[in-house]
Amino acid sequence: MSRTKPVKVAIIGCGTISHIYMTNLKEKFRITELVGCSDLIGERAEKRAAEFGIRRMTNEEILKDPEIEMVMNLTFPQAHYQVSKEILGAGKHCCVEKMMAAKFEEARELAELAKQRGLLYGAAPDTFLGGGWQSARKYIDDGFIGKPIGVNAVVSCSYQPASDTFDLDPDHFFFPLHPGGGLPFDLGGYYLHNMINLFGSVSRVSGFGGNIDPERFYLNPSHPKYREPFHVDTPTTLSGTLEFASGVYGTILITSDASVYDCFSVQGTEASMALFHPNWFSGPLTLYRSAAIVDEEKNIGLNTDEGYRPIPDAVPLPLLHGYCGNSRGLALADMAYALRNKRRPRAHFDMGLHAMEIIHGMLESAKNGQIYRMTTICERPRPRRTGVETGSGQEATIDD
Repeated sequence: MSRTKPVKVAIIGCGTISHIYMTNLKEKFRITELVGCSDLIGERAEKRAAEFGIRRMTNEEILKDPEIEMVMNLTFPQAHYQVSKEILGAGKHCCVEKMMAAKFEEARELAELAKQRGLLYGAAPDTFLGGGWQSARKYIDDGFIGKPIGVNAVVSCSYQPASDTFDLDPDHFFFPLHPGGGLPFDLGGYYLHNMINLFGSVSRVSGFGGNIDPERFYLNPSHPKYREPFHVDTPTTLSGTLEFASGVYGTILITSDASVYDCFSVQGTEASMALFHPNWFSGPLTLYRSAAIVDEEKNIGLNTDEGYRPIPDAVPLPLLHGYCGNSRGLALADMAYALRNKRRPRAHFDMGLHAMEIIHGMLESAKNGQIYRMTTICERPRPRRTGVETGSGQEATIDD
């Protein structure tokens, strides 16, 4: 049998994150053939083109090239909507870095455009396809925690205009404090995509928070605008409760106003599982299961007024899937195989759209004090098969 023909890919947006995408699309995945790149700042595109041996192009050249089938949109969040719209409008399949757009209405419009044009449209974050998260799903699906009951996440990062180069030029543009880039959209997307991967669609949400401190000041004495006011026009702290259609309940706190901290866990009728930061493709998985025996003489267990309660045993779980390293671009590679094999991509736009609406719903709930009922649903992504392949052999798990 002949090998599947690679999909010619170009990248629009040559900022910092483009390096790992280009490395993987050029070297890690055989299904993708990276041929060109563009950026509004010509020097950026020229540098990346020389580094990876590809063509420096303009957006127009990429969109008009009949051989380029798929485009990776790595522009900053506020540009996602317009650039993705142009890619889809040119009849090319599109994958976009997190999130789909700055506004839920824009994301819905792009999803409808892709549907009307019959195009594949995927959205990062794609860490849910990594070895650690696919293993977590396998353990949960196979009943290791019993019946799933809850999922809980907290992520906080102290984002302030404190750098001496904050927003001085495009290379130091700090998008997390600008529209579409606030932490609920940025890191929050990683948690939500992985929750959807584990438990499916959300039916209702409630939320508190929003933009709790919009007027700030440049804080670094070396910055030319030191002590001048700075307006933050994006949500920075958001706390929400999620009701999944599967019956699982979730909580999430996302804030860039507090000191650094993160945790992610799931609870079931028989055990709980500690997960890792979903910005990574893999990490430690620990199962917490009550000890089988309570021995009062050996003081095994927790002494309470009602008697001894078992202390959970911590059991490290092995990873069962490949792609455990930094595999950004995995969603696009999976989408390339979906194109060739005529199947649904795992990072389908309905997942990105659903995650966008969850954030939108929490913000709406925070404004009006009402529970928000979701209007979108998404198909739970098809899992990758287990395997012990390493290196290039891992790619077989997305050629399905």
